[in-house]
Amino acid sequence: MKEAELEGLILKLLRKSKKPLSFEEIMRRLGLEEKQRKALKKALKKLREEELVLIDGGKYKVEEEEVVVGKVIAYPAGFGFLEVGEGKKDIYIPPFEMAYLFSGDTIRARVVEYKGKKEIRVIKVIKRGKSEIVCKLLRKRKRCLCLPVDENQHQQIVVKGCDELRDGSLVVVKIEKFPTKSEPASGVIKEVLGHPEEKNLTIEVIIRKYDLPTSYPEEVLREAEGLKVDFQEELKRRRDLRNQLCFTIDPERAKDFDDAVAIEKTPEGQYRLWVHIADVSHFVREGSALGREAFKRGFTFYLPDRALHMLPERLAGDLCSLKPDEDRLAFTCEMLFDTDGKLIEYDIYESVIRSKARLTYREALQLIVGDPALERKYPQLVEPLRLMEDLYRILSKVRWERGSIDFDLPEAELVVDEYGEPVAVLPYERHVAHKIIEHFMISANETVAMHLENMGYPCLYRVHEKPDPQKVENLLEILAGLGYKVKKPSLSPKFFQKIIEDFEGRPEENLVRFLTLRSMKRAHYSPHNLGHFGLASEHYAHFTSPIRRYPDLIVHRLLKKAIRGEDIDHEKTLTYLERAGEYLSAQERLAEEVEREAIDRLKARFMKAHVGEEFDGIITGVMSFGLFVEVQDYLVEGLISISTLTEDQYIYDEPSHRLVGVRTGKVFRLGDRVKVKVVGVDEERARLELILV
Repeated sequence: MKEAELEGLILKLLRKSKKPLSFEEIMRRLGLEEKQRKALKKALKKLREEELVLIDGGKYKVEEEEVVVGKVIAYPAGFGFLEVGEGKKDIYIPPFEMAYLFSGDTIRARVVEYKGKKEIRVIKVIKRGKSEIVCKLLRKRKRCLCLPVDENQHQQIVVKGCDELRDGSLVVVKIEKFPTKSEPASGVIKEVLGHPEEKNLTIEVIIRKYDLPTSYPEEVLREAEGLKVDFQEELKRRRDLRNQLCFTIDPERAKDFDDAVAIEKTPEGQYRLWVHIADVSHFVREGSALGREAFKRGFTFYLPDRALHMLPERLAGDLCSLKPDEDRLAFTCEMLFDTDGKLIEYDIYESVIRSKARLTYREALQLIVGDPALERKYPQLVEPLRLMEDLYRILSKVRWERGSIDFDLPEAELVVDEYGEPVAVLPYERHVAHKIIEHFMISANETVAMHLENMGYPCLYRVHEKPDPQKVENLLEILAGLGYKVKKPSLSPKFFQKIIEDFEGRPEENLVRFLTLRSMKRAHYSPHNLGHFGLASEHYAHFTSPIRRYPDLIVHRLLKKAIRGEDIDHEKTLTYLERAGEYLSAQERLAEEVEREAIDRLKARFMKAHVGEEFDGIITGVMSFGLFVEVQDYLVEGLISISTLTEDQYIYDEPSHRLVGVRTGKVFRLGDRVKVKVVGVDEERARLELILV
């Protein structure tokens, strides 16, 4: 019997027992033989050391306090929270317990009650989250200290061999000894990144902080270089659509093209739409080195100065990319819609296409509204684009009527120079061309998910569950502070759609969109079709971006099996999809976090040049210590400390999310527009220091 198995049996027995048990009683009740006596002693000793079992009058009993296993989430201020599982509330870890912990550590701990609230008392660190950390070097009392630049700022790591380095240099430290009650952590400098005053290290720090892959294993590159396409052979089993007028519409700086579209109007006035998606699954086979590496990455990580691609350039930028005037393998979803936007029929098949043009969103818009110069350049695209606009408006109306929620938040594009320095923050406008592609991709995704379900095949769905009622209650409490009253709250998409509509055109519109989005659950990947709440869709999967998302590649493989009528082991496939869905959902969260942090840090760096300038802002958060304000021009957040509001003493009215002046009665509330001045920049925390003008 294995050690862990015996420990589990002991705990189970002691939990069931109404009274403490002696060593001999445990031996007897577990049916252990004499030769297992030593193993039982060892197991009981270990359980006592981990404080899971106590001795009471010479007998053993289980610890009555709740014991949990979870992942540590550290905060720079020195406290933390223990993440104990989906749907369960995180538990507070006080600073004296965090003294031995790093973010990402997996621990076993007791849950205790302290001053009416639950707290963590660490029993054992099961697994360390990371052993290499990016730090800032600091000399103190003849010692070299390395201070982590991430959320582990409560730790200090003692290192040697820093004599030639300047204070403030950024280094990667490998931890050799983790902290104890008597000693801080210690380690060695593995890599010197440089000094922030000498060069911009923002992206390098983020890459190392999250341990992002910057190169591919040799085996993967060899496999990619060996790939080629025999189009004559492929045309024997694929539909030849090379003469069709299809084209791509993408951002200006796009390097890879996942999707191309084509359209025609039938004699009956119906719309036939083709959505062609790069057939990545033809090249990236299950079990291949390419497949393993792509799954490990899960997604392409987009950073302001580079993209860390899921697939090597040979695939992402060449073989799979739907370049204009080149034959490409595609997976096609052909759909026929009536004039009311109802899907009448569809077909899904493998094809060979030849894109006739590569348009940017701006060019597509200009062709739709009328631009003589572009019309002369692309005369054949004017009519299809205007037909596409007609179909988009029909589909948009259908989705709006069923309750699809438009979280169309303003975005800003960060422009960096060749050295990675931020040089501009420009508004990123989403217009009709973006929405055409967005709605066509949604239609293809819905059709594919519905097809797999109808065929009785498993699918990796993109699911978005109903919001948590408590979060909705919190949202309505905030909206009440903005003067918005709701008689009958509902958990239907139309209810949230109505909230956003009611704030359209008001100064708080974008804030309300953000708050409403924040009240929702996160969309994730699962083999269980729970529908997509935000889109008010019954079936939804990701099919349209296999160059940059692995879940789409999984859906392509399942779809091919369904089309070919292949037998599959449903139980085995479901088990794989559950595991893959969980892992890929986590990788997606990581990609979003990395992208957001990179942009926020570089925006803060950009704002250093604007210290002393005044801007319009909107209050996005009200706390007891001050006001969070978003600077409208650059969509970057800053803090007005309550200590700078010296003209009055302000009281924090938590339920109404506002600060109220004691003498003047002046109110600062969520959504208020204010004029602010930038007085400082905290680049590490990506936050501005603001004062009220």
